[in-house]
Amino acid sequence: MIARDELLVKFRHIASEVAEREVTIPTEGTAIADLGIDSLAMLEIVGAMEREFKVQIPDDQLVGITTVAQLVDLVQRRLPS
Repeated sequence: MIARDELLVKFRHIASEVAEREVTIPTEGTAIADLGIDSLAMLEIVGAMEREFKVQIPDDQLVGITTVAQLVDLVQRRLPS
């Protein structure tokens, strides 16, 4: 199982690449929109995380994801045990 800290670091790295600037995450409760990431960039981040961790996240599960913690939780649940 991949550690939550590793997922958070990977999110930050991917988000920084997509946003083309350094993204900092003060807390897991930070709203993704507050990081300057719009819905299109969010889809890019999700796609990159799917490729990185070799998981599939159905689009319907992305509805209502607004915080870093929610996205990391979703990816973590999709990882093989």
